[in-house]
Amino acid sequence: MTALWLALAVLQSPLDEATLLVRQDTVEVAREAFRLTPARAASSGWTLATTIRYDRSRPVVVLDPIVELGPDSGTTTLEYTVADPRDPMRILGQFTRGRFVVRMLGRRTERAREFPAPPPAAVLDDSVFALYLPVAWLGRTRAAQVTAVFPRAGRRELLAVQDLGIEPTTLNRDPADLRHITVTGGENRLVHVWLGAEGRLAKVEIPSRGLVAARQPAR
Repeated sequence: MTALWLALAVLQSPLDEATLLVRQDTVEVAREAFRLTPARAASSGWTLATTIRYDRSRPVVVLDPIVELGPDSGTTTLEYTVADPRDPMRILGQFTRGRFVVRMLGRRTERAREFPAPPPAAVLDDSVFALYLPVAWLGRTRAAQVTAVFPRAGRRELLAVQDLGIEPTTLNRDPADLRHITVTGGENRLVHVWLGAEGRLAKVEIPSRGLVAARQPAR
């Protein structure tokens, strides 16, 4: 029994967890805490759970998506709670046979929608930035096409993801050499994703929005 509990503890221990400080035009707008663990299912893969809180203005909005990732780093399922007093919502989604099926459950409404989503495919959100981590994992030296679904916004985009290798940048105003992945296309036009050791998310930059989400040092 002791060995079983030890095995379960290892399976549930995080592979990575951190907090991103989100700034827009140098002003702090949110903080996002994310956690990456081995998949809850028996098959190989990962679970990425993230919570971002926008509390610098009213009303306070908290976004809480959880995505299950397959062994190929592609998203398989989504559970998403939108805590917004103006329009609270629960979003459930699943990738199956080249399509993403999403259900959006509101206070008194329920909607369903399907998006064409040939693999590799991912879930993104304009206001959640740790979701770019599995997208960055799909980057290669030659740009790869990734299908991205933004379920809350109701749109689908074809993005080009390219791994540019290790390049110099800054992290929390300090110089750093990080792996640089670019995500081009769609409404954001260009997103820079920077990964540290062992593929850990360090920073997300969206120049068109003046936005930077940077990993905070562990305390």
